Amino acid sequence: SDRILNRYGDTPEGMVESAFEFLRICRDEDYHEIVLSMKASNTQVMVQAYRLLVHRMMQEGWDYPLHLGVTEAGDGEDGRIKSAVGIGALLEDGLGDTIRVSLTEEPEAEIPVARALADRYTARQGDPIPEIDELPYDPFAHERRHTREVLNIGARHVPVVMADLSGKEKITPASLFSWGYAYSVPLDKWNLADQACDYAFIGKHRIDFEIPGTLGIVQEHATWLLDRDKERHYPQVSAKDYRSGVELHPRLNFVHCTLKDVDAAFLAQVKNDPTAVLLLDTWNDHGMAEQRRLIIELMQQDCDVPVILGRAYGDISEEQLQLFSATDLGALLLDGLGDGIFIAPEGVGSDASANRLAFGILQATRTRISKTEYISCPSCGRTLFDLQETTAKIRARTSHLKGVKIGIMGCIVNGPGEMADADFGYVGTGPGVITLYREKEVVKRNVPSAQAVNELIALIKEHGMWVESVEG
Repeated sequence: SDRILNRYGDTPEGMVESAFEFLRICRDEDYHEIVLSMKASNTQVMVQAYRLLVHRMMQEGWDYPLHLGVTEAGDGEDGRIKSAVGIGALLEDGLGDTIRVSLTEEPEAEIPVARALADRYTARQGDPIPEIDELPYDPFAHERRHTREVLNIGARHVPVVMADLSGKEKITPASLFSWGYAYSVPLDKWNLADQACDYAFIGKHRIDFEIPGTLGIVQEHATWLLDRDKERHYPQVSAKDYRSGVELHPRLNFVHCTLKDVDAAFLAQVKNDPTAVLLLDTWNDHGMAEQRRLIIELMQQDCDVPVILGRAYGDISEEQLQLFSATDLGALLLDGLGDGIFIAPEGVGSDASANRLAFGILQATRTRISKTEYISCPSCGRTLFDLQETTAKIRARTSHLKGVKIGIMGCIVNGPGEMADADFGYVGTGPGVITLYREKEVVKRNVPSAQAVNELIALIKEHGMWVESVEG
């Protein structure tokens, strides 16, 4: 209602208060066949709203079931990652009774994604994690954990991406192409893409060529000792070796650890080491919860060491890798916990897909923006144009607009409200005609669909948010 919007704005608090108004009406009439949904296209808002709703219901002694979903998640890889970030984070919290994955694809493509997300929890076994008496952060609002700055990690820096090249037979310049680096032979220089990894873990390998100036190389400690004098080469050291006082880099050291490594002595050591960055790992069936518990321990002990969230996956499909890593890492990033991510897929997918996945998770959690975001609805009976075809056309023309959010909605019924977070909107309003929006305001009505994409681009240019793509 206007009253709720005026008081709370487009916020989780407003969503919950609006739901409570209807709940009270139903309860006054002794009607309780109710399932509650707080779906939103913004994963941060969506997770906060569901959590706040449950918190408020617990205060009232109510226990209505929840229907989970990220509305207008989009299509393809991005849509799956975004859905998994929001839905998976809540399933990890033990919240949710039904789920809906909303993809701008054929409806039958949504069910396997939803089943993969839900089925993951049917095989879970008990794997104890120390209890938490009190959270040191607000679960109803996003605020990044305060950490100190270690080179380009932590503090004000966006979360970094670490690539896993340790399984390759040999590291060559071509090994970096899939990770956002292209070498120009005529110019004798490296060119960086918007999605270029920040660090590359190469294990026991050594590099015999000039690396890009923005890339850090991470090696196992014994190998790093051989390359300690090379620029931008840093060691990964085990928690055990770190405790024993092995030789370290003077500026940056990655300390590989799990929750069982964290005790008072270890915390005291990293707390007083301005070069330390923790590379978290887990073998717990509830890996996200264990890593969250470790970070909470750091916060409770006022230890501001930065952390890289590391996860290894094997014996799963590429789609499962997308969904599981988006859940595990996305849930932590949504709570502001994590200064970087490291995904190690063991024989799953390509390097290029692993790089897209890492940056896709950061984009879906809105912690690092590296590309255009599309808020597009699934088809329904009200859709007034071919959503999949139109989304593909718009994506082909605008995918290089880093940080721009474009809403693509099939009809006027839900479109304007559900794309309220977008910078620009493309909404079907009648057979063959489109209405264009700048944020929530209509700027052009009854645009013929044949001209609508060009008109959308003209609108983006008019507001100074257009850049020409590198490809021209």
